[in-house]
Amino acid sequence: MAEEDAKENTAAAPAAPQIQMRVLGQFIRDLSFENVMAQKGVSGDVQPEISVQVNLDAKKRQVEHQYEVSVKLNLKSKAKGMEDVLFLCEIDYCGLFHVEGVAEDQLHPFLMIECPRMLFPFLRRIVSDVTRDGGYPPVNLDNIDFVALYRNELMRRQAEAQKAEA
Repeated sequence: MAEEDAKENTAAAPAAPQIQMRVLGQFIRDLSFENVMAQKGVSGDVQPEISVQVNLDAKKRQVEHQYEVSVKLNLKSKAKGMEDVLFLCEIDYCGLFHVEGVAEDQLHPFLMIECPRMLFPFLRRIVSDVTRDGGYPPVNLDNIDFVALYRNELMRRQAEAQKAEA
């Protein structure tokens, strides 16, 4: 009897749309590495202190169900305990995605969380190679919590909207 009820419930429940995501391509839109220490002619052992800023962007492409997602990183390395800049690295890394089956109200978070999550390992490798080739120990970026990043951006926008209303 319980089996029949379960079968009826599953038959009556509408099937959830199947989410499909494919990475169609990845590319570096912009990359800059400025080796400030080498330009100054300074050498020696220094302990780097690195700050990282992350910006995300997503936009619909002309082809149906296709989106371009961009992860922009700005890395600034200073000598520990000093104000001397060692290097600056800026990268805009993009992915082209085919996404279907995501509810309209969930599409924005999907594009800003799941797509960057797919791109991140490749971006991490590029940053590591560029900093190593620039004469520094390779920077192995920590994982980025894209969910927290998305939530923080939503809260920031809400706070701005409340300020504008007041």
